[in-house]
Order: sequence, then C-alpha cells, then structure tokens
Amino acid sequence: MGEFEFDFEKLKVYQKSLDFIDKVFEIYKTLNTEFKYSIGKNLIRAGLSIANNIAEGNDKISSKEKNRYFSISSDSARECVSVLNVIARQKLIENDVSIKMRRDAREITSMLHALMNRK
Repeated sequence: MGEFEFDFEKLKVYQKSLDFIDKVFEIYKTLNTEFKYSIGKNLIRAGLSIANNIAEGNDKISSKEKNRYFSISSDSARECVSVLNVIARQKLIENDVSIKMRRDAREITSMLHALMNRK
C-alpha cells in the first residue's frame, strides 16, 4: 500500500473486503442510471462499510468495542447480499456473478466471526 502499513491492512479479512468492494464497483458501473442512484448507491455504501468498520474496529482496545465494529462490518456484508439478491432477481447481473459475490460475502462474515470469537 505504501512505505508502511496500518495494522488493519495486514488482516486477510480486510484484504478480502477490498476485493469485494472492487467487484461491487464493477457491478455498479454496469447498472443503468435508473438503478445506479438508488440501489447501486446502497450497494456501494454497504460495501464500503465492510472495509471501513474493519479499519476502525481493529484499533479499539477493548474486545467488546472491537467486536461492535466487526459486527457492523458483518451486518454490512449481509446488507450487500440482500441488495445483490434484488439486483439478481431483476436480472441486472448474471447468476454466476451473484453466486460469486454471495460466496465472498459469506467468507467475509465467517472471517469476521472468527475474529470476534478470538480470545
């Protein structure tokens, strides 16, 4: 990323969340204007929230506070899945793209839950 790394940048789940948001932007760019500024913006916001809450939470001292941020990040991944479900039902993305995104979101939530359960 540069000359130095922040602690959260070393987390595999953070790197996975960056890959996920890259794919979210790809989907966003394919949406026509009618959907871009409604459901597309919602998908972008939720996708960014995954990475942002990992970054913010990893710096917290207490496990309780750290887990609150990781939980929000997990909730945002699940929100992305909900939006992706709608987009897929409306045939705005290919089925294989939807399946891949769902798998990636599931992997992210599993990784976050592992971090939250770490003692």
